[in-house]
Amino acid sequence: MSTSPSLIETIKSKINSLLRIERPWIRKTVFYVWVIFLAFLIGFPLYILSVRVDLLGLYGGMPSTIEIENPENDLSSEIISADGVSLGRYFRFNRSQAQFHELSEDLVNTLVISEDHRYYNHSGLDFEAFLRVIYGALTFNMQGGGSTITQQLAKNLYTRNPDKSLDGLIAKLGGYPKRIVEKTKEWIISVDLERNFTKEEIIAMYLNTVEFSSNSYGIKVASETYFNKPPDSLNLQESAVLVGMLQNPSFYNPKRWPDRALAKRNTVLAKIYKHRYKITTQEEFDSLKALPLGLDFNIQNQNEGLATYFRTVLSNYLMGYCNERGIDLWNSGLKIYTTIDSRLQKYAEEAMAEHMKPLQAQFDEEWKKRGRNPWVGEDDKEIKDFLQRRIRQTDAYKIYAEKYGEKSDSLKIMLNLKKPMSIFTWDGERDTLFSSYDSLNYYKRFIQAGFMAMDPYTGHIKAWVGGINHKYFKFDHVKQGTRQPGSTFKPFVYGLAMETGWSPCVIKKDIAPQFDLPGQPAWYPLNADGTRGHGQSMTIRKAMAQSVNSITAQVMQELKAENVVEFAHRVGIQSKLDAVPSLCLGTSDVSLYEMVGAYSTFVNSGIYTEPIYITRIEDKNGNVLDIFNPKTREAIHEQTAYKMIYMLRGGAEEEGGTSLGLSRDLRIDNEIGGKTGTTNDASDGWYIGLTHDLVAGVWTGGDERAIHFPSWVFGQGGRTARPIWDKFMMKVYADPESGIVKGQFKRPVSGLDMTLDCSKHEISDSLQILDEEPWDIDNE
Repeated sequence: MSTSPSLIETIKSKINSLLRIERPWIRKTVFYVWVIFLAFLIGFPLYILSVRVDLLGLYGGMPSTIEIENPENDLSSEIISADGVSLGRYFRFNRSQAQFHELSEDLVNTLVISEDHRYYNHSGLDFEAFLRVIYGALTFNMQGGGSTITQQLAKNLYTRNPDKSLDGLIAKLGGYPKRIVEKTKEWIISVDLERNFTKEEIIAMYLNTVEFSSNSYGIKVASETYFNKPPDSLNLQESAVLVGMLQNPSFYNPKRWPDRALAKRNTVLAKIYKHRYKITTQEEFDSLKALPLGLDFNIQNQNEGLATYFRTVLSNYLMGYCNERGIDLWNSGLKIYTTIDSRLQKYAEEAMAEHMKPLQAQFDEEWKKRGRNPWVGEDDKEIKDFLQRRIRQTDAYKIYAEKYGEKSDSLKIMLNLKKPMSIFTWDGERDTLFSSYDSLNYYKRFIQAGFMAMDPYTGHIKAWVGGINHKYFKFDHVKQGTRQPGSTFKPFVYGLAMETGWSPCVIKKDIAPQFDLPGQPAWYPLNADGTRGHGQSMTIRKAMAQSVNSITAQVMQELKAENVVEFAHRVGIQSKLDAVPSLCLGTSDVSLYEMVGAYSTFVNSGIYTEPIYITRIEDKNGNVLDIFNPKTREAIHEQTAYKMIYMLRGGAEEEGGTSLGLSRDLRIDNEIGGKTGTTNDASDGWYIGLTHDLVAGVWTGGDERAIHFPSWVFGQGGRTARPIWDKFMMKVYADPESGIVKGQFKRPVSGLDMTLDCSKHEISDSLQILDEEPWDIDNE
C-alpha cells in the first residue's frame, strides 16, 4: 500500500518547483513568503503557549481555571428589609450582581445587536470582525471594533483590571509590546470563558462588570440609578440609552450630557431597526427617536432613601463583625437581611416629618416672641457665650486655629467670613451665604427626634428613625443618644409595685412625700403644676395615667430606689441608674432603644427579648454566614406583666389620662397602652405606646441638653412626641399589608390573682390582695 507524502515533503516539493522559476526576485519573494507562513504556522501556537505558561516571566501570569470558572468582582454589600426591599448598599464601587433571568429581553437583544450581532455564532473570537478591522485600518475607514462581548468581559475581569494585574517583563516596555500581550491574553481568556460558561451567563457577567458613570457599576445599579427600576423592567429605548453608554460612560452620561446620550441612543435604535428587532417600519423608528430620555435619576448614597440613620448604625456594627472574620464589607457582596419593614419605616419617617415641620415653626415663633435664644442654663437664663463655646468644637475652628493661631484676628475674620453653602430647611435644601458662626447659630435651633418600633415577641426592630435629616444631622437619637426619660420611667416604679403584690386599684393621696438626704435640705417632688399635691385620693392606675409625681414618689419611697433600679435593669434597661429619690421622675439617662425594649417585656408576658435588627448574613453566593437570634429571659411573671399592661392602658382609658389625646380612630376597638414623659427643664419630650403586636417610642428635643423648649407646657411629651406615634399608627392601620392590626393584649395563661375592676371592690389605703378565682377576662 502506497503512503501519501508528508506535509513537509509536500511543502519542500512546492518550494523547489517555485525556486526553479527563472526570475530570481520571484524566487526570493516566494521563498520569504513561505518562510513567513511557516514561521507563523509554527511560531504563533508556540507564542500562544508561551503566553499561557508565562515563559521566563515575560508575559505575566494567567488566571487559573478556578479563577476563570469563578470570576471575582468588586461587589457592594446589600441591605435587605424584612419584606424584601433593598434599603441600600455599602460600597467603594456601587455594584450589585444581576442574573440573566433578571435582564429584560429588550436589554439582552439591544446589547447583542449593538455590540456583537454574531455573538451566538462564534466561540469568543469573531474572525470576520478581525478582517473588517484590518481592512478599515488599511483603507483608513474604521467601521467599529473587533472585540466580541466575551473579549470585553475578559478585558473587564482581567487584562484591564488594576486589582488583577497580569503584567510581566514585556509590559514594562509599554506601548505596542504591552498592548499585543494584553490582546493575546484577552483572546486566550475569551476562549476559556466560552468553554466554561453559557452564552447567557457571559452576557450577565459582562453587564455586571461594566461601568455606567455616576458611581454606578453593573447593569442592576445603572438601571436603578438612571431609571429607578430593576433591569428586568427596562424597555427598548431605556436599554438603548444604557447600551449606548458602554462605549464611553462619562461622555454619554444622560444626566450630564443629555444631548449626547440622546444622539447615541438613537444610533443604537438605528441598529435595532436595521436588524428588524421590534422596529419594523420607518414610522416606528421615527416615533421612538422622538421620545425623550425618560430619566428617573436617583443616585445612591447613605444620605438618601429609607432608613438612613439605621444604615449608618448597621454599618458600624458590620465593620466590627467583618473585621473579626477577615471580610471586606465594602466589596465582598454580602447580603444583610434585616428586621426593618420598609412600609413601617416609610410611615415612621413620614410621621416624623409631618409633625416636626410645624413643631419647628412653632418653636421658632415662641422663642422669637420671648426675644431669647433656645440655649438655656440651669438657672433658666440664656447662656450668653453659648455660640462662642460651641464654635471651638467645630472642624472649621480647629482648622483655622491651627493655621492662624487661636488668638489671631485672622481666626475671627475667617469664622465670620460668609461663603456659599447649601442648608437644610423643612421645605428642602436652600443655597445661601453663611459664615461658620451663622451656620452654628442656624443649626443649633433645630429640634431633633428619634423613633423606634419593634415586635415585642420576636425582638425584631421594624422601624428606626434616628433624626430629622441624616445629611445634615448625623447623630443617632435611637441608640447612640441617651437622655432623661422623665415620666416614661414611672412604669418601672409601678411595675415593681405590681410584682410586690400591689393592685392597680390601691388608693393613694396626691401629697408629695418628704425625702431626707444626708447633708442636704429635705426634698419634695413637685407635680407638673409646681405644687406638692392637692390631697386628692385616686387609684395608682389613675395616678400613673395622669402622671401624678407625688404618688409615684410615694410608691418608690415604700419600695426603695435600689429595688426600682434592679427591676428596671431586669426588664431591659441597660444604662446605669442612680438609686436616688428623683429616679422615680426619670432623671437617669437612658436610650430610646432601651426604653422600647423594656416596655416590650410587659407586652411579651414578662419575657424580655433583646431588640435586634439583623436576621442573617449571606455571602455573594448565597451561603449563610450567620443567623441572628435574640437573647431572651424571663424577667417578670406574666401576671405582673399583664397588670402593667392594664396600668398603661389607663393613659387611654382613665379620666385625664395622658394618652386620651390620641386619635379616636386609634382607640376604637383597640387596646392601647402608653406613657408620656417630659423633663423638668423642658429639654426632652417622650412617648412610648403599646399595642398587642407593636411597641413604639418617640423622643424629641435639642441636639444637646442646653436647647430647651420655650416652656414646660410647650415641651410636654403629649405635644412634642405623642403626635408622631399617633400619625405613625394611623398610617400603619390604614395599610392592610402592614400586618399590624387592632386587637387586645394577650391575657396571662395562669389568670390573675386579683381583680382589675376597681369599681367592684372597696379599696383601702392598704395593700389589697384578693383571694379569689383567677380573673375572668371576659368580665373586664
